[in-house]
Amino acid sequence: MFGYSEEQVAAFGLSFGVGAFMLYMLFIIGQLAWSSKAGKFGTFVIFLGLAFGMVGFVAKYFIQWMLESK
Repeated sequence: MFGYSEEQVAAFGLSFGVGAFMLYMLFIIGQLAWSSKAGKFGTFVIFLGLAFGMVGFVAKYFIQWMLESK
């Protein structure tokens, strides 16, 4: 497709597509915290509970980048 291999398209979609989806999910979590009037601690707990899985995804890319740079 447009001179790119399937592997390149999949890598682009996985990195940027999922990254954009994660930012959208953070917006939704923030909107949920705001509409429920959770307060500072409640907002922290909501973000900790709902966004913790994203940390592993970001850490995977960081670890891969660190291992490739050596």
